[in-house]
Amino acid sequence: MKLVLDWDATCTVSDSLVDAIRRFGDERVFRSGHGSYGESLVAEVGTIRADAATVSAWAAEHVEGRSGLHALAARYHPVIVSSGLPQLIAPVLAREGLDLEVRSNDADPDPGGWRLRFRDEGPCPVCGDMCKRRSLPEGRPLVYAGDGVSDRCAAGAADRVFARGWLAGELQREGLPHERFESLDDVAAALS
Repeated sequence: MKLVLDWDATCTVSDSLVDAIRRFGDERVFRSGHGSYGESLVAEVGTIRADAATVSAWAAEHVEGRSGLHALAARYHPVIVSSGLPQLIAPVLAREGLDLEVRSNDADPDPGGWRLRFRDEGPCPVCGDMCKRRSLPEGRPLVYAGDGVSDRCAAGAADRVFARGWLAGELQREGLPHERFESLDDVAAALS
């Protein structure tokens, strides 16, 4: 079995990228209309103007891990697949003493606004957007746990899906199989 975890609001209690944009960027970007998820992400990250060290230190101090992350990591050594940024993910993993593979987007910090670099080039052939599906690891069965819009296409490639938040509502609406979770303890218990 290969376990994949989304980062923001799955491994963490809240969405660290959204929180970082609110702290270091311009939250008005969330009210702007964008044609796609990828365009929205570029615009949002582009409002961050702080240096990388400041943002990473803030993440290490303020981003809270979701209950059960340590136990799940010890037992299954999951791969984290995220639309987020290493500047927000790596400091939290280091603080928690976790050494996990992370497949995420990246950004070039710039005082004029960070420039997002997508992990995968070009839009996904399945959904047509800059999703995480192509970042999924090889191996079956593939188990995916996520919560948001960026998880929808990747969850569609999994053999078993754990969902919360927006993703759970969307899968329910579409009548697609999934198991709801609130803590990662729930995921660990279901996989036992």
